[in-house]
Amino acid sequence: MAHGTAHIGRDTYRTDIDVSGHRLVADEPTALGGADAGPAPYDLILAGLGACTAITLRMYADRKDWPLDSVDVALRTVKGEHGLEIKRTLTLAGLDEEQRAQLADVAERTPVTLTLKGGLPIHTTLA
Repeated sequence: MAHGTAHIGRDTYRTDIDVSGHRLVADEPTALGGADAGPAPYDLILAGLGACTAITLRMYADRKDWPLDSVDVALRTVKGEHGLEIKRTLTLAGLDEEQRAQLADVAERTPVTLTLKGGLPIHTTLA
């Protein structure tokens, strides 16, 4: 299972993150008082979704022995009818239309996609 830590000191919003041994920095843009030293928290959510989408589609195409040349995943958050939404656009190179349609369907069932769509309980305690 995934594990991580986040630490913020007296720097305005710069946050040092360690996720499974990988170090990242998050921050807010200067327009929100940060120093733009790293992606903002919602940007990190999009990064996780994009990576999961690309990896899952690559794995699926590889198992099917399809000639998938590349996957590009464009993501953005928008205000929708029911609040914040994510718009995802896939660019799939090297496949026929049937294969492309099947991968678009698979994208709707990637692990991170299903987690975001279904919600995830968060239990907070004090140390």
